[in-house]
Amino acid sequence: MPTIRLDNLVKRYGAVEVLHGIDLSMEENEFTVLVGPSGCGKSTTLRMIAGLETVSDGEIYINDKPVSHLEPKERDLAMVFQDYALYPHMNVAKNMSFALRLERRPKAEIDQKVREVAEVLGLTPYLHRKPGELSGGQRQRVAMGRALTRDSATFLFDEPLSNLDAKLRGQMRAELALMRQRVHKNMIYVTHDQIEAMTLADRIVVMHGGYIQQQGTPEELFKRPVNKFVAGFLGTPPMNFLDADIVERDGTVWVTGKGFELALDGEHADAVRAHRAKQITVGIRPSDLSFDPDAANENSFELRVIVSEYIGAQSVLMCDCGGQQVVVELKSETPIPLGETLRFSVNPAGVHLFDKESENAI
Repeated sequence: MPTIRLDNLVKRYGAVEVLHGIDLSMEENEFTVLVGPSGCGKSTTLRMIAGLETVSDGEIYINDKPVSHLEPKERDLAMVFQDYALYPHMNVAKNMSFALRLERRPKAEIDQKVREVAEVLGLTPYLHRKPGELSGGQRQRVAMGRALTRDSATFLFDEPLSNLDAKLRGQMRAELALMRQRVHKNMIYVTHDQIEAMTLADRIVVMHGGYIQQQGTPEELFKRPVNKFVAGFLGTPPMNFLDADIVERDGTVWVTGKGFELALDGEHADAVRAHRAKQITVGIRPSDLSFDPDAANENSFELRVIVSEYIGAQSVLMCDCGGQQVVVELKSETPIPLGETLRFSVNPAGVHLFDKESENAI
């Protein structure tokens, strides 16, 4: 399986530059997810790797061989599109075998490959049906099957689950994870859904505004975001951000803002002292706040509960903290009255600090 490397990749449409020097290396047998909001450049990057978009500057290397001048069919790639792109007049078996038939492979080889892939994807009972007779999830599996039958070195997925409803997306995520265990290939997956990224990826690449913001394992990005954008993009519900001033009293460093005052532990205090900032942004994930009426003042917030959303095992509280909104995620068995001001303790390890100007992590 090849390694894929993007070297200072730039894409322009006329005078407008949409990708600004992307540097990225994807290792053998790695599931890499490009994630970010609409317009961040993730699908453009994928299409350039596939050869469906031209490269304005920079180079794409596959096993250290430059390929940006090669046609898509010469790159040993297979792609799954967002809109399935199935032939409506062909049955499932013919859709899956289309590329093999174009290559004039032996019929016995084609039949065997289709059967093998259909077994992996649970499509064996549907091989003689046409796409119009299938559900959305089944059609998406056929599109994946068409890519898998080619036995290419690398598979590209362009938001393959975005057309499905929420329940079906969950089922397809699980099926993709199972397929990943059986099919040992390079996979590059584009999505705007951070849950897909967190559950599927070996490595996540977060993009914004045509730049790579951060890359790493899901755990690295969730626990150690390099800036406010990454911290707010990954995680559901998203991270809370509060404007704060830095105050040092009697050797203790405090972050103080409207309606709260929080003492920083040693590691955070040292980072703030080294940074020499007087104003910062404090980030706290909703799951790092816990209802605790007996919590010490220096390690807790007093929040007025405005809205409580029951979502099964969890409840999400919308709270007010001196005019700033704070979201808290609790187990739904904890009774929380609306309209009251309650004390919530803060997990010290879950406190993130960001420079107010650059928005980079401190």
